[in-house]
Amino acid sequence: MEHRPQAVAARLIVLLLCSLPPLASAADDAAPADRQQRLDRAAALKSEAATQKKAADARLEQQNAECAKTFFVNSCRNDAKDEHLQAIATARRLENEGAALEREVKHEDAARRESERAAENERRESDRAEREVQIAAERQKNAEATAQHLADKEQKAAAGEQRKAAEAEKLRRKQAEHAARLAEKKRKQDKRKTVEKPLVP
Repeated sequence: MEHRPQAVAARLIVLLLCSLPPLASAADDAAPADRQQRLDRAAALKSEAATQKKAADARLEQQNAECAKTFFVNSCRNDAKDEHLQAIATARRLENEGAALEREVKHEDAARRESERAAENERRESDRAEREVQIAAERQKNAEATAQHLADKEQKAAAGEQRKAAEAEKLRRKQAEHAARLAEKKRKQDKRKTVEKPLVP
């Protein structure tokens, strides 16, 4: 039985596996290019695994047909089956590695999204706190402005009352002085009349 094509394929697979870089830690943040590169490699591995499985199945079918023409049919078919199992195992390792890469990238994507959500929540919380501080400062400013306006209004009212009181006092004094002058003038006139009045014989 000819096993050379399968042996060459196995060696090529080993070389491919050896040439692949080690898987990155799930905790590491991958750059977009590296992420896409790993996804492409995962797809290539899974595609290669599918191709190898299909080739192994076809090879098994061909070998079983060839074994039917040999004298040791069962032995031939057992060898073909073993070879097929080895090929399928190699393909599954490629498939599993591709799936592991995909899971790793998905895990990193989920961690990155969670980190972005946490950062966004933190930013929103910071903005909310900042807005609350601004609102409180604005309310304080408005309260102080209102208080100052009321104080100014009260001060102006008090000044107006004082001005009115001063004007009223000034008018009262003026009237009192005028009344005093009139009384003094009348007193003088009455005195003069008394002095000038002729004596009756």
